[in-house]
Amino acid sequence: MNILEMALSQYGVTEINGSKDHPQILSYFNEIGLDGAQLHNETAWCSAFANWVAKKTGHSYSGELNARSWLNVGESTDAPDAGDVVILWREKPCSRKGHVGFFIKETRGFVYVLGGNQNNRVCIRAYPKNRVLDYKKLIKHG
Repeated sequence: MNILEMALSQYGVTEINGSKDHPQILSYFNEIGLDGAQLHNETAWCSAFANWVAKKTGHSYSGELNARSWLNVGESTDAPDAGDVVILWREKPCSRKGHVGFFIKETRGFVYVLGGNQNNRVCIRAYPKNRVLDYKKLIKHG
């Protein structure tokens, strides 16, 4: 299964409000070596989702919950293909906060990203292109 097929297989996975956690979101943490029991679906999980997809498909991944950790993974590209990683800034360009997901397409002003924790679920969402920090091609292992 390729990156987009794996990510799309999770489309619609949504946080559960309240004290319960979605078991699939917890598995994103657990399967990348983090303790899902200590984390909850209220924890920012876009990077956990991206790590889970990349690991499941045999690609390089950051292993960290910080979205900007993806700036150190793969190879930068100015011409992203569907399934490449998109790293965006959140709040302001120089903050430590960010968002990560998988490139779907771009229009003149927007980049469409398939990611986790977008409106608390796995979905495709448009972001202004001026928020893109980098596009990355992941390295396939094995």
